[in-house]
Amino acid sequence: MGEFDLIARYFSRPVPEGYLGAGDDCALLPLRPGRQCVVSTDALIEGRHFLPEVDPLTLGHKSLAVNLSDLAAMGATPSGCVLALALPEVDERWLSQFSEGFYRVANEFDCPLIGGDTTGTDHGIMICVTVFGHVTPGTALLRSAAQSGDDIWITGSLGAAHIALKLLQGALPQNDSLLAKTRPILEQPRPPGLFAAQLPGLAHAALDISDGFLQDLGHIIKASQCGAHIIFDHLPIDPAIRSLPEETIQEAVLSGGDVYQLCFTAPPKHRDAIETLAQQFHTEVSRVGSITGGGGLLVETLDGRRLTCANMGYQHF
Repeated sequence: MGEFDLIARYFSRPVPEGYLGAGDDCALLPLRPGRQCVVSTDALIEGRHFLPEVDPLTLGHKSLAVNLSDLAAMGATPSGCVLALALPEVDERWLSQFSEGFYRVANEFDCPLIGGDTTGTDHGIMICVTVFGHVTPGTALLRSAAQSGDDIWITGSLGAAHIALKLLQGALPQNDSLLAKTRPILEQPRPPGLFAAQLPGLAHAALDISDGFLQDLGHIIKASQCGAHIIFDHLPIDPAIRSLPEETIQEAVLSGGDVYQLCFTAPPKHRDAIETLAQQFHTEVSRVGSITGGGGLLVETLDGRRLTCANMGYQHF
């Protein structure tokens, strides 16, 4: 099967009116008047970002979901996406399952696939997705916008994806029941996009938790030139991992990656509005600490014990 046949068969579904999809040198997507374009790109490489034996259906899901998480972190609404694939061989079963998982997420989030590229490679699979979104100018949620006194919020739960990865890597004792509960969270993340698009005007700063909560929160602290105080007991520990040893839970929650949920800051006066919004969009939210005027990041328990974590999170290099 040639490149154009592959694209036509697996990646050429109809696009909305006003768009131009695959078939020309470039795609076209409409820009709404009075909106600002938001763009993000992520690469996923076999052996580094996903295991070779991963189900292609869930890999298609994750490939787009991790990018939509970035749009959510800016408070943006998706507009469309493009996909580049480097493949060591043309496996039609793999392509069928991967494209089905990809399109399921694209349809759920109204983010049509409008183009991309495919090529062969002598190495493992490489997937690169670029997403486009839009916000009202001046309303994007920036890492640099946190203010002293802001509440720190997290959507979803923490720790399960990290535990699933450790189980798959053999770094934890085999536990089929625990893997069955945590693996879907690792392989099929669900970023809170609809909820996040309503946060501009309520929240100040935001980012998605991809490399570990403490490491990612540190980006807000650095960009906003502030500090943070976290109450560990208020962190949303995933129920599936609560029976694990305390040290294992702490590492998973504080430094575990592949979460693709939001960490955002907002003034206390908006607590009720945020909780109402979360109920409206069926999104779990937890208020876990506050932004402080001084530098540094303090994590402690309700009884005053200070916690440290030797592993701050995922390292890309």
